[in-house]
Amino acid sequence: MRPILEKVRPPPGASWAWLDRRLEDAIPFQWHHHPEFELTLTLNSRGQRFVGDHIGAYDDLDLVLVGPNLPHTWASTAKVRPEAPHMAKVMWFHPDWARRLTGVLVELKPVEALLNRAVRGLSFSPVAAAAVRPAVERLFAQPPADRVTSLIDILRQLSADTNVIPLATSGAQSSGPSVDQTRMDRVLDHIHLNYADALRLDDLSEIAALSPSGLQRLFARHIGTTLSDYLKRLRIGEASALLAATRRPIAHLASDVGYESLANFNRQFKAVHGVTPRAYRRQFARIG
Repeated sequence: MRPILEKVRPPPGASWAWLDRRLEDAIPFQWHHHPEFELTLTLNSRGQRFVGDHIGAYDDLDLVLVGPNLPHTWASTAKVRPEAPHMAKVMWFHPDWARRLTGVLVELKPVEALLNRAVRGLSFSPVAAAAVRPAVERLFAQPPADRVTSLIDILRQLSADTNVIPLATSGAQSSGPSVDQTRMDRVLDHIHLNYADALRLDDLSEIAALSPSGLQRLFARHIGTTLSDYLKRLRIGEASALLAATRRPIAHLASDVGYESLANFNRQFKAVHGVTPRAYRRQFARIG
């Protein structure tokens, strides 16, 4: 799908923007991008996170910094506490805003390095997220002058996280010709609606009005990975969210996301996450 350009406007008297988002039902899939950096702390929510070509599970206390124009979205599958809403505390700031700060204040050179790495999207460690959570939550109740210094201090603290994980394989890509983008839209729409089914390259090529080899080249150029790897990560991402949020038997869960062979599912899941599905689920059982 083509990411929607989101317009971010700071409120009067502020140089950056923020949103304290609370959703009772779900965090919807809204594939979008914007010129600003985005720092998002997601609370009381589990589901899938999409950043560039990254597809992975997220859980409570998910803290991510997304670079300028990098397409992204979160899509929830469950709440941690059913009685409370899904919460996303979002902070947007323009690269020019950050450049002026780091260019003048040599003390913020670590922040400059952090922002340079964020072009691929960064997922911060649970320890770092827990450490800045109180400051993030206070920030939304502060007056503008205090709020801006709080944001700078949060970024400074996060720049010291040695366990931060890059997400996408590359930064934002400039879009190709409109006809190619339209073809990609059709293919990605079909994949996201039917990923649990047996998807054939010939059928996807017909949707794109290209030869199979032409579709594979177009997909690699626009998405930065192969079609089969994208489909694998989409399926494993959905399985990860289900493992974290449900007790559904693993064999049934594997079938739900498109795997006829449990052995193949286990093998591909471990290749992505480094652990078996059973071990992955145990991690969330300890957290709960």
